[in-house]
Amino acid sequence: MYNEYMKITFFGAAQDVTGSRHLIEVEDYKLLLDCGMYQGKRSIANERNKALPFAAKDINAVILSHGHLDHCGALPILVRDGFRGRIYCTGATADVARCILEDSGALQEQIANDYNRHHKGQDRVESVYTLEDARRVFSYFEPHPYYRISHEWITLNDHIRFKLYDAGHILGSEVIVLEIKEEGITKTLAFTGDLGRVDVPILHAREYIEEDVQAMLMECTYGNSNHRPISEVKLDLQRAIEDAVRLKSKIIVPAFSLGRTQELIYILHRMTDMHEIPSIPIYIDSPLAESLTDVFSRHKEDFNDEVVRDFERLGESPFAFKNLVYTHSVEESKMINNVEGPCMIISASGMCEGGRILHHLNNGIGNPNNIILITGYQAENTLGRKIKEGASPVMILGESHEVRAKVMVLDELSAHADQASLLAYLGHTSGIEHLFLVHTEMPQATIFKNTVESLHPNIDVNIPTLGEQVEL
Repeated sequence: MYNEYMKITFFGAAQDVTGSRHLIEVEDYKLLLDCGMYQGKRSIANERNKALPFAAKDINAVILSHGHLDHCGALPILVRDGFRGRIYCTGATADVARCILEDSGALQEQIANDYNRHHKGQDRVESVYTLEDARRVFSYFEPHPYYRISHEWITLNDHIRFKLYDAGHILGSEVIVLEIKEEGITKTLAFTGDLGRVDVPILHAREYIEEDVQAMLMECTYGNSNHRPISEVKLDLQRAIEDAVRLKSKIIVPAFSLGRTQELIYILHRMTDMHEIPSIPIYIDSPLAESLTDVFSRHKEDFNDEVVRDFERLGESPFAFKNLVYTHSVEESKMINNVEGPCMIISASGMCEGGRILHHLNNGIGNPNNIILITGYQAENTLGRKIKEGASPVMILGESHEVRAKVMVLDELSAHADQASLLAYLGHTSGIEHLFLVHTEMPQATIFKNTVESLHPNIDVNIPTLGEQVEL
C-alpha cells in the first residue's frame, strides 16, 4: 500500500480524450506525465490552453508518452512559463514532437493573425504560443531508448526511476513505468499513454509490463467496443476505391499527420503491390505528414519484421510508390480541387478542425458520388464527429454545407487498442490494486469500468474528473 505522500492530479484527458496532463507528486518532487493541448470546441479549447492549471516553474521533470499534439502540445506554454527541467522520452518521440510543435506554433500564429485581420477595430487576440515558443522546447528533450534496447532504468532522483516499454501506438510511443522507493518500500505506478493494437502495421507490437504494478493510469478510448480485423478493413477500402473508379469520384480522408497517414500509405502500398486495388492517384496533402514520414524513415529500428519482408528487402520504401503524390505548396493543394476522379485525398487535421482537409471537404462534401472516409476517433464537438454521426448541414470555413457525399467509418484503422485488447493488457499486468481510466469519454469509460470490475473484483476502478486529486 502506498504512503500518503504520493498524489496524482488529473489535469487533462479526464473524462475526455484530449489534453493529457497528469501530475505525480512524491514528497517535494513534481513529475508531469504528458503536457498536451486540449482539442475540441474552440471556446473551451482556448480557455484551457491559454494557461496551465499549475505553476510551470515548480515542475521538476516531464515524461512524454508520445508526440501527438494532445499529449505534447502544451510544452511550449510550460517552458515559456518557467519550466527548466528535462523532458524524457524516446528519440523517435523527440523527433516527432519537434515536427508537431513547430507546426502547432506556426498554426497558432496564423489563427491569431487571420482573426485580427478579419476583426479590425476589435480587441486583438494573441496566439496561444508562437513558433519561437515551440522551438525553445527542443533543448529540454532528453531522449532514451526503450528498456528492451538499453536494459537500463532512467533515474530521476534518489527515490524515483522509470523505464520505457513500447506502447505500439505510434512511432516512439511508450508505456511509462515508475518505481518509487522510500523507507525500504518499493511502489510501482504505470501510465499506458495511448496503447496500441496488437496487429498495428509498421511498428513493433506493444510490450507487456514485467513488474508488479500497484496503480495504473490506463487509456480506454475504445473501452466500449471492439475493432473488426484489418482484413475486413481492407475489403472496405477495396470497395471504396472500386466505387470511386466506377463513379469517377474522390475519396476524401481526414487523417492525423502522425500515425494514421503513414499506416494508410503502408496499407495502400501493400494492396497496390498485391493488385488488390486499382491504381488511382493518392494525394498526401499535408506538409506535416510528409515531414513526419521522413522521421519514420529515420527510425527504422522501430519497424517490425513485416516492413523488412514486404519492402526493405526489395529496396523499397513503404512510404513511396508510383501513384502516391506528396503535395507541398498551397498552389499544389488547390490544384487537387480541379483534378477529376477517381482519386484519394489524405489530408489533416484528422478531426477536421483545421488544416487543408477543410478546403477539400468544402469542395467535395456536397457531391453524392464522393466518399468521406473517417479513419479514427473523433472527439466531441469536432466537425469530424458531426460528419461521422450524420449531421447535415455542417459548417465548413464559415459556410453551411449539406452532406451529400457518402460517409464511411473505419474505426479499425485507429491506433488505439479496443476493449478486448485493453482487457488483455490489463490481464497481463500483475499486482494492480488501483486502476484510473483516462483518455476516454464517460459512455466508454463506464462500460469498461463495469467490465473490469466483473472480471477483476479486487481492482479498485476509478474514472477521475478534471482536476481531481487522489492520494495513494
